[in-house]
Amino acid sequence: MRDVAAVAGVSVKTVSRVVNDEPAVSPAAATRVRRAVEQLGYRHDLTASNLRRSVRRPTTVAAMLQDLSNPYSARLLQAIELVAHERDVAVVASSLDEEPERERRLVEGLVRRRVDGLLLMPATTRQDYLLPDLHAGLEAVFVDRRPHGVDVDSVTVDGARGAAMAAAHLLAAGHRRIAFLGDLPRIETAAARCAGFVGELDRQGTPADPRLVVTGLRTPADATGALLGLLDLDEPPTAVFAARNTLAEGAVRALRQRDAAWTTALVGFDDFPLADLLDPPLTVVRQDVEAIGSEAARRLFARLAGDDSPPCHIELEPVLVTRGSGEIAPPAARRR
Repeated sequence: MRDVAAVAGVSVKTVSRVVNDEPAVSPAAATRVRRAVEQLGYRHDLTASNLRRSVRRPTTVAAMLQDLSNPYSARLLQAIELVAHERDVAVVASSLDEEPERERRLVEGLVRRRVDGLLLMPATTRQDYLLPDLHAGLEAVFVDRRPHGVDVDSVTVDGARGAAMAAAHLLAAGHRRIAFLGDLPRIETAAARCAGFVGELDRQGTPADPRLVVTGLRTPADATGALLGLLDLDEPPTAVFAARNTLAEGAVRALRQRDAAWTTALVGFDDFPLADLLDPPLTVVRQDVEAIGSEAARRLFARLAGDDSPPCHIELEPVLVTRGSGEIAPPAARRR
């Protein structure tokens, strides 16, 4: 605040009044303070937060995930909380819902409220906006997605590899017309899964039919509608890869509506509750969500404890869990 006051030519008290939105500051002085704040990359109370961390342990960290109503984010948060609670640290959590501006607004608010560290599953394509806070001492670890524009620790899963495993599994069963249901292409994980799926089909000499590759699906209802349309084609798919757990739910509904649950193979990405109790039980590419969350939380607490080693990027491997739905043979194979 002294630096801001010096640049703006005002007292520290005036700076305090401006950043706290208090009255009794002339418009001209307030304008000079705000310009100095922007010029210096100042974040209110961050310096005080760093001082507090230097004399006592952290008390609060933030987990900014995409959708806390989704089983994946919910389990991720639970794993983070287990590690935090072992250290008697509270976790503040919020959903970003793939909204970049919401991410920036929430992160700025949390920094001003002096959280000790940040676990972030970003909605933004680049995170340069964090640079002033990181330079000032904020500790951050990225979860599920790699950082871009900043270099901090991250814990991710090889989504392209998981999608390739699903494609290879369906090809091995004899399928050649395999549909892909994916999320928004601008989402890093969604793009990686689509690339992994299409790449494996190309590698095995069975290029994907563009009509069977549907992206931009956000909800189970979106997936249901998209798959119903594909099943109505003259040459419908004999197998489906749903590249997100909610999309797999929607795909199950579509197959049930067409009475095709036992004649069309289905593999999902990400497990969810009761998936093993469906009829047929759902084959999935499973991520070790607990390992992702706990490893990310441990990295953050290591940084808060003073670990200043170079940033590390941990990538975990997914596994294919076969249960029945992904092992249904194509019609030609069943006739033999």
